[in-house]
Amino acid sequence: MNPRMVQSVRLDDERGALLVLDQTLLPNETRYLELRTKEEVWEAIRELRVRGAPAIGIAAAYGAYLSVRGSGATSAAALAEELRAARHYLASSRPTAVNLFWALDRMVARADAEAGRSPEEVKAALRAEADAIRGEDEEVCRRIGERGLALLKPGWGLLTHCNAGTIATARYGTALAPMYLGQERGYRFRVYADETRPLLQGARLTAWELQAAGVDVTLICDDMASFVMQQGMVQAVLVGCDRVAANGDTANKIGTSGVAILACHYGVPFYVCAPLSTVDLGCARGADIHIEERPPEEVTDRWYARRMAPEGVKVLNPAFDVTEASLITAIVTERGVARPPFAEPLRRLSAR
Repeated sequence: MNPRMVQSVRLDDERGALLVLDQTLLPNETRYLELRTKEEVWEAIRELRVRGAPAIGIAAAYGAYLSVRGSGATSAAALAEELRAARHYLASSRPTAVNLFWALDRMVARADAEAGRSPEEVKAALRAEADAIRGEDEEVCRRIGERGLALLKPGWGLLTHCNAGTIATARYGTALAPMYLGQERGYRFRVYADETRPLLQGARLTAWELQAAGVDVTLICDDMASFVMQQGMVQAVLVGCDRVAANGDTANKIGTSGVAILACHYGVPFYVCAPLSTVDLGCARGADIHIEERPPEEVTDRWYARRMAPEGVKVLNPAFDVTEASLITAIVTERGVARPPFAEPLRRLSAR
């Protein structure tokens, strides 16, 4: 399997199911789940079987379509009400990634735009909208890759945190897209992938993707990021994100802000690769972003044969943290590169 060509989320008409690559099994097993109900899609998002902000949005859009595909509603209005109920339910799966809400709201808006048509016509329109969300994301990621690559030089050492690759999007990825394009064009990047505790997305997913694609990748523990920067091994940091506030503060996987602080200390540029669908102009600053708290078992036992912490110990397990805009060199979007102060360029790029 070529990771750059993987479709982690796609609708299979013959099976009548949404096929989702179960990322909790990687890198040891490649298995696709067949999801046919909104409850199954909700569980897949909540349990991180599908993850990455763009991929979550795509899955949610198809989940909304699946929720009404077999509906017996006799009017477009009745079908739209069913869709709104599904939107509310699916939106409760995870609170931080804005793509989830953006995609669901886009599906509801499409249903509203089809008012007056037959229920079957509305269903077809919803299917087309979900397909469009997936197709657009693939093109968005390719453009982010091109813009990101223009900021880098051949032979550079790059550090990335968590997984912002093909399996987190429709294809190509966001933060990994410049690495893939650089690999194709002979840039010979050396990539350092943080393991990304506690769910090990860097170790299980990013290292798997890049190694399979022939990229020179080295896995490091999260607490080794300072060392590789100090030793001059890293010339740029590239990360994805789940939400960008209007002022440029970004929410990404827990540990990202620490990497940004280190990069600032060592004078290493820190780039956030973000599709404009993750920009939330209604969110003024990072402090307004709701941070998801995950179960304590993810820290104490999930990846181990034996428990790695004493029974009864208190655990704090936020899934994300906020990197302040002052630590970010640039935000790379599909329409251009925003530089600080971010408020005006983000507003301008979003409005184009």
